[in-house]
Amino acid sequence: MSLAHQPSMWDVAEEPALTPLTGRVTRHQLSHGAWVDHLPGWVEGSDQVLDVLLGDIGWREDRRQMYDREVTVPRLLRWYGGDETLPHRTLTDARRDLNAYYRPELGEDFVTAGMCLYRDGRDSVAWHGDRIGRSRTEDTMVAIVSFGSPRPLLLRPVGGGESLRFPLGHGDLVVMGGSCQRTWEHCIPKTTKAVGPRVSVQYRPRGVA
Repeated sequence: MSLAHQPSMWDVAEEPALTPLTGRVTRHQLSHGAWVDHLPGWVEGSDQVLDVLLGDIGWREDRRQMYDREVTVPRLLRWYGGDETLPHRTLTDARRDLNAYYRPELGEDFVTAGMCLYRDGRDSVAWHGDRIGRSRTEDTMVAIVSFGSPRPLLLRPVGGGESLRFPLGHGDLVVMGGSCQRTWEHCIPKTTKAVGPRVSVQYRPRGVA
């Protein structure tokens, strides 16, 4: 795969590295028991991870039924089960550190890693919550690490309301927790601006999708 991307001017680490979570993550309390944690630049040297993710790691193009026709999903997808080796060691280390930090609150580990490749501003994901499996009825967490050109993650209450905006890229971390998947929804909107590729890595507990 050949996708040109603009490296971050601020992230000049020679090797990918994870910065500490403790004392640096900012929690935003939402309504109905939902919350979002945010840590910009969690992964230093993130563009080196992006270079690997933009390679041949098994990206696929999905098609889904939309009303009376089948449409192409506007992003590429890759899903890793808990027994699969992730394509870069930093991603494995990230899951380890997330588990160490969030396990006391979550009560279990992040296991799977779903990945989305937004190739340019035309790729997107519509408003939704991750409500397949246990997250349909239980509080849970979804941790997202972003690599590449920043794209805004928008969140709003189910049924509509004022939205929150988190620009995510270049090693940023966001964790949606509590009732967030049931009582709020999120999206990555399309944009007409010139933007490079972004890869979103979503860590989830087993049985949450």
